[in-house]
Parts: sequence; structure tokens; C-alpha cells
Amino acid sequence: MNENLFSSFTTPTLMGLPIVIFIIFFPSIFLTKSNRFMNNRFLSSQSWLLQVITKQMMLIHTPKGRSWTLMLMSLIIFIASSNLLGLLPYTFTTTTQLSMNLGLAIPLWAGAVILGFRHKTKMSLAHFLPTGTPIMLIPMLIIIETISLLIQPMALAVRLTANITAGHLLMHLIGSATMALTSINTPIALITFIILILLTILELAVALIQAYVFTLLVSLYLHENS
Repeated sequence: MNENLFSSFTTPTLMGLPIVIFIIFFPSIFLTKSNRFMNNRFLSSQSWLLQVITKQMMLIHTPKGRSWTLMLMSLIIFIASSNLLGLLPYTFTTTTQLSMNLGLAIPLWAGAVILGFRHKTKMSLAHFLPTGTPIMLIPMLIIIETISLLIQPMALAVRLTANITAGHLLMHLIGSATMALTSINTPIALITFIILILLTILELAVALIQAYVFTLLVSLYLHENS
């Protein structure tokens, strides 16, 4: 029987109804809430890491841009937890769905752009036409800059989707090869199993890095418009 390679990316259903909404909120169950009366090393490490990321990401922002701190930190935690949870067996990774990532990217990008047009109208419009542009090139440059602006949320979503999907597919292929080689050639199966372990470690890093890159790019878009 041939196994569908993309079956793990199909939205799961229960009694014919999609349960993606429950899956989206599922990672929040594993988040540990801090308590000022009770603390441990995990909570301390979690608080320290969030403080480092917040300081690094929001240092370049104005006070108006820093009002987005809670939203950006919630975004990076959500994407990272979803990516990590998707590496477990029999789970569904929501960030492999382009529609899901577009739903994250478009509102955040639109909010940053609207903020720029509202508070820095002249500077935002100046991005469409660099200083010293020849008159003949003005229409073409305006079209190019408009397209580059509108394509930003698509680039955000496609980057996250492609990286997470490619890693999952590669793990699936190597895992299937390991299972097939177990009964054929044990030494080669052992080698592929070691490769699978190393790839899993790499995917753990990729899951965290992609969450950071997605949030950092949103932060940079906000910095340009705040």
C-alpha cells in the first residue's frame, strides 16, 4: 500500500468537522505560568529568555512601537510552541498551512503599514519614490515599490511554511527509509537512524529560529513605520 507523503499536512477532522481551532489553542496548555510565590529553574530560564528576546527586539523601537511588545512576544511563543509540538508523533503542525501563516502575517503587516501612513504619512509615501529618480522612471518605480510592499506578508508566510514543511517531509522520508531498511540491511538502517536523530535536532533549532525570524521581520516592518 502506498502511503500519501502529504497526509500529515491534511487538516484533521473529528466526526467530519475540522478541529484546527482546538489544535491552535492546544500549545497554550503546555505554557507554564509564573508565580511570584513559587519559582523554579524552568520558570527562571523562561523569564530570562523572554527578557533577552524582548530587549533585543524592541531596543530599536520608539515608545509608540514598544506598545506592540506583548503582541510580538505572544506571536513568537505561539509559533515556537506550535513548531515544537508538531515534531511529536501523531501531531499536526498548524504552521505548515499557508492559510494559517497568512492569517498571522497579513493583519500584523497591515497594522504596521497603517500605523506608518497614519503617523508618518510623508515618510511612508517617500518610500515609493527615491530621491533623484528620473522622471521617465517614476511610474515604473512606483509600481515596483508598491508590489514589493504588498508582497511582504506573502514572503513572511511562504518562508515559514516552506521551511517547516520541508523539514517535516525530509524527516518523514528518512524515517520511512529507516523502517524499510531495518529488515533489509541493518547497518545501513542504523546509519539512516543516526541521520534521522541529527535531523530531528536540526529541526528543533529550525522550529525556534523560524519563530524568531518571523517575529523579527514583523518587528522590522513595525520599526520602519513607527
